[in-house]
Amino acid sequence: MSADATLGGYLEVHERPPAFSGVDGAAYSAAVYVDDEPDPAGRYGAALLFVRWSPAGDQPEGHVETPYLSFGHDPATAARGVLDLTLHDVKGHLDRAITEKQESRDW
Repeated sequence: MSADATLGGYLEVHERPPAFSGVDGAAYSAAVYVDDEPDPAGRYGAALLFVRWSPAGDQPEGHVETPYLSFGHDPATAARGVLDLTLHDVKGHLDRAITEKQESRDW
């Protein structure tokens, strides 16, 4: 596996977030979100946050996010569980988040 095959590896190698085309045809960049405070069990939750860019790519115009994908007793441990995801897995999470957001509009 190449050094930039995971989200964390990509961020380290390229010094920028990876970009993806979503199932809706829009451009997205990926980031890791970690809670500022622990939950009642003392765990921090971490998720993916995808910023959707305008067709020109010059400004954000929305976002989708995943549910928590990782937990840890400190923010770094929680984030590591997300940063270790392959880019293929990150893309899968993006497409599911887009689909779920589109489906939730129906109600």
